[in-house]
Amino acid sequence: MKFADLHAGQVIEHGPASLTEAEMLAFARQYDPQWFHVDAERARTGRWGGLIASGWQTCGLAMRMATEAVLHDSESFGSPGLAWLRWPSPVRAGDRLSFRADVIDARVSASKPHIGIVRWRWRLLADDGREVLDLEATSFFDLAVAPTAAVRA
Repeated sequence: MKFADLHAGQVIEHGPASLTEAEMLAFARQYDPQWFHVDAERARTGRWGGLIASGWQTCGLAMRMATEAVLHDSESFGSPGLAWLRWPSPVRAGDRLSFRADVIDARVSASKPHIGIVRWRWRLLADDGREVLDLEATSFFDLAVAPTAAVRA
């Protein structure tokens, strides 16, 4: 998708995707080795009643889905950050998650007219209706990039 295709009020959906227990464990062991992500036995008796995915892995899954749905063939070149990030419910192995992005604003920068700016809200929703990720991101798009020279992921 190109910057010109994005507009306020637009809804973009993608998925579903899921994580296996092996994927959750591998990620958590390397990046977020808290017991409720890596110790199945202890996690079974903990607050969550079993292993849950790291929120950071959930963000990574959302990023992959946003890239597949929008960013892979765009002029996107980065982000200055997030306005907020929440993990309202845990992700478990096998949860089927769908990506939903609501475009809040898409505009050309007033001071740098070669930069497009998109503010959008990303959510990951489980098939059972649970919201497992909610964030607001800002993305930058290089409008000076020739259409045939767009950066590909």
